Amino acid sequence: MNAISQRSDNGPFWTSRWWQLVIGMLCMALVANLQYAWTLFVAPMNARHQWGEASIQLAFSIFILTETWLVPLEGWLVDRFGPRPVVAVGAICAGLSWVMNSYLTTLPMLYVSAVIAGIGAAGVYGTCVGNALKWFPDRRGLAAGLTAAGFGAGAAVTVIPIANMITRSGYEHAFFVFGIIQGIAIFVLAFLLVKPSPRMKVAPGRRLMTRIDYTPGQMVKQPVFWVMYVAFVAVAAGGLMATAQIGPIAKDWGLARIPMSVFGLTTLPLLTLTLSIDNICNGFTRPLCGFVSDKIGRENAMFIIFVGEGVALLGMMHFGTNPYAFMFFAALIFLFWGEIFSIFPAICADTFGSKYAASNAGTLYTAKGTASLLVPIASVLATTGGWSAVFIAAAVITIAAGVSAKFILAPMRQRLIESADSPIASTAAAATIGTSASSRLSQTGE
Repeated sequence: MNAISQRSDNGPFWTSRWWQLVIGMLCMALVANLQYAWTLFVAPMNARHQWGEASIQLAFSIFILTETWLVPLEGWLVDRFGPRPVVAVGAICAGLSWVMNSYLTTLPMLYVSAVIAGIGAAGVYGTCVGNALKWFPDRRGLAAGLTAAGFGAGAAVTVIPIANMITRSGYEHAFFVFGIIQGIAIFVLAFLLVKPSPRMKVAPGRRLMTRIDYTPGQMVKQPVFWVMYVAFVAVAAGGLMATAQIGPIAKDWGLARIPMSVFGLTTLPLLTLTLSIDNICNGFTRPLCGFVSDKIGRENAMFIIFVGEGVALLGMMHFGTNPYAFMFFAALIFLFWGEIFSIFPAICADTFGSKYAASNAGTLYTAKGTASLLVPIASVLATTGGWSAVFIAAAVITIAAGVSAKFILAPMRQRLIESADSPIASTAAAATIGTSASSRLSQTGE
């Protein structure tokens, strides 16, 4: 393995790659509430305005679509201009959206706010994950997992204060206060982010990694990319359903307000406690599974974890009406689901190279937005066939994704990398990429 620079151009201590990883994790944690605390606001917002939960949940889908489908553009901006300006703009949007939510009077205003929130989350998420992939070519699974853990577990610290503030002061006050805090904190952290030296390289070692840097345009022409994309959509759909609908599920099953004791020290409503545990599991699994995938291979880890996700969904369907089983299987769903945000960016960079890692991972990340389109469908299925129909559908596609990762994606990816790394193919690909880059530079005058 080649030596890797630990610091960008010998700058101050926070320019070391481990400090950059920590700063990225903090930014992700601060923007996480835009997604993971959303379910706390749905019921009080509906009680205030009587818009209907389906209409309010449409804002969640708009947020996810905006967040995910803008990541490729913001990843391109990061590859071109560096992480600071993109995260700074993301911070402004993240804070502004929740301040707007505190003054809501109409549904269109809610939907506009969801778009602004999506722009902010995309700027932070795409930047921090892409930066981690570049800083840690030797530990992509772990680095992407730790960065994504900030997004998964960040809300665990604040979900209880937010829930308490909603109860005491109303959801409008909670939106305003936490919007200001999150926006300012991310904005300050943005100016500590730096991009790694372009000279940073690492030998593939034993893990299956390409030596070719594919542009996003070249990547999407490869069939293996679309196999990854479909697998991402399948697994993300089940997790997004749980994220958005766990509150309504707990309410329908009569569990939401059941008091649960925490180590005999305090008592919380079951839904609040479940959300805290779920967010911890959602964060913990990302570096863990990323590390495991670094060791046993991406597809092997995907097979084990995706099948486990399907089993957890079926377990929730059969046993979830019991309060303790509800918390247990909800935690498992988040534990098995959260890892997609570490393994998929890592396998994308392994397959298509580091140079355009932010843009490429962002393009793959749009699968989350595609999966979000299934969240309203889950509500329709629940109306016609009950929550069992939702769990069965999610479990089937998730297990299918695990099987396809092992027996379809793995051999396809191996063939692509082996063919691309042959001397003739490598020379042709390098010439194509170099020509593309020269064309862009001439057009921009750089």
